[in-house]
Amino acid sequence: MPHSYVSTFVHYIFGTKERFPFIDQELESRLWPYIGGIARENGMKAIAVGGTTDHLHTLLCLPSTMSVAKAIQLIKGGSSKWIHDQIPRHRKFAWQDGYGAFSVGASQLKTVSRYIANQKEHHRKRTFEEEFLEFLDRYGVPYDRRYVFR
Repeated sequence: MPHSYVSTFVHYIFGTKERFPFIDQELESRLWPYIGGIARENGMKAIAVGGTTDHLHTLLCLPSTMSVAKAIQLIKGGSSKWIHDQIPRHRKFAWQDGYGAFSVGASQLKTVSRYIANQKEHHRKRTFEEEFLEFLDRYGVPYDRRYVFR
């Protein structure tokens, strides 16, 4: 076959440093589209971006040449730099070091996109920590609870 045909969808979840509630309504209204732009500029497609004051979810379609780790490095690094450069009152903004990355089948894109769009409602009932541990369990990712949020 002379061409590569790849369908790689990844649901990323990552928080602000120490889960500080940096992402207010004003920042959110600018940050979500900016993250979509970072994705587009790097050959990814941002299918959904959303979150709350202390964490973010994004559903990305990755190109065949990009690793899961490289994609999140570009998103987190580019958005953090932009926040520091463009929004002086958020000079202390930082993302946590780690992240979760979960594969998504094409048949689940609408479901995951709705989940991301409804983050504020979702987090009226459960914490980010509860949500993240549920993802780790659902996807069978081994972890030691003592170190997940340190």
